[in-house]
Amino acid sequence: MPPALRGRLGTIAVLAALVVAALGVLYAGDSEPGGADARIVTAVYGVGPSWRHVALALDFLGEPVGSAALVTAVVTGCLLLRRPRTAVLVVAGAGLAVGTATLLKSLVGRTIHGDNLSYPSGHTAFATTLALAMALAAAGRPGLGRPAGTSLVLAAALAAGAAMGWAEVALGAHYPTDVLGGWCTALAVVPTTAWLVDRAADRVADRRRPHGRAADAGRRERR
Repeated sequence: MPPALRGRLGTIAVLAALVVAALGVLYAGDSEPGGADARIVTAVYGVGPSWRHVALALDFLGEPVGSAALVTAVVTGCLLLRRPRTAVLVVAGAGLAVGTATLLKSLVGRTIHGDNLSYPSGHTAFATTLALAMALAAAGRPGLGRPAGTSLVLAAALAAGAAMGWAEVALGAHYPTDVLGGWCTALAVVPTTAWLVDRAADRVADRRRPHGRAADAGRRERR
């Protein structure tokens, strides 16, 4: 994560976590759409055949086979571009975001179409996570200031979340508030994961430097 963005993204992560918690409490154990859900679903659900194919294609990218293929492609690209931290963030971030969404589904207990747990949307969390990871890598390029970097990261997250969220609502797989919860889950998880990846990578790099080895040797001697 670019150091200049840590403060802002940290604040966003906290706010996103609060939104996830608030919506989870509001819709805990529910099986019906809320007022806002009903209005949005009326406008989005039941798209034509052409757009349905687009929605199904996007939905596939969030399924196990599609997501595994997408993560593999992105990680391969990161390694070819010598961006190992981004590769680790993609794998760890996607795993933690989807894992968090899965855990929250069991805790919240909101359902759709019978007993299908729906809050938050794991598909939306996954798509947003990938977009955030790649946007963070791009935001770290020299010459890109804090406002531009923040705008890039948020725009990427919004675009990916909106695309996958639209697909999930159009296909009737999720309520709109499920999508919002999935989007905010990624916004809460990814910055935290990126910070942890940076800390771990910096520690490994410090240990590999000569002064790091000397410091370690000095500490061993003092013991």
